[in-house]
Amino acid sequence: MTTSLSLVSELERIANAVASDDAATSQISLPGIAERIAKNLGVKPDEVALMGVSTRWRHLHFLVPESLKQVGFIPLSSTSAIAAKTARESRPDIINNFASVRHATVFEGVKIGGESSELIQKLISAPILSGDKVVGVIQVSRKGASAKHAGPDFSADDLGKVLALCKPLGKLLQHLAGDS
Repeated sequence: MTTSLSLVSELERIANAVASDDAATSQISLPGIAERIAKNLGVKPDEVALMGVSTRWRHLHFLVPESLKQVGFIPLSSTSAIAAKTARESRPDIINNFASVRHATVFEGVKIGGESSELIQKLISAPILSGDKVVGVIQVSRKGASAKHAGPDFSADDLGKVLALCKPLGKLLQHLAGDS
């Protein structure tokens, strides 16, 4: 848990630096932050997704992984996208049987880093908040040929680690995105 607390503290520090210094914004690496989150949760870097909410266009757009930025958007009204449900309801979820749950699959088929993509088997999805406003969604997954090959189920402790990151991530996304 100490590693988790240090990552939360570091994200808080970065978010505060960005809030007080516009030049700091250009030095922020969301892929680097996603890699730290992945390491902290014991998943691969491509198993962490950060999405921003566009209130103007009423959709979610990928910030990380970068290869998904050009693939498309997720309408907030989507009834099949778990990320849209997370944003609408502002409620986190653990789904350890993700492959058997009805969900949008368009982004799962995208190759990341030139590798063939495995299917998401397990997922944590949580809203990223700035105050009480949802400004994004974080999803941490475990991919594999089957649930067994994907690794252990996500636990309440894993969800707690993700939720602890949501507040500093919210500050950070608010400053990086402005009002998109």
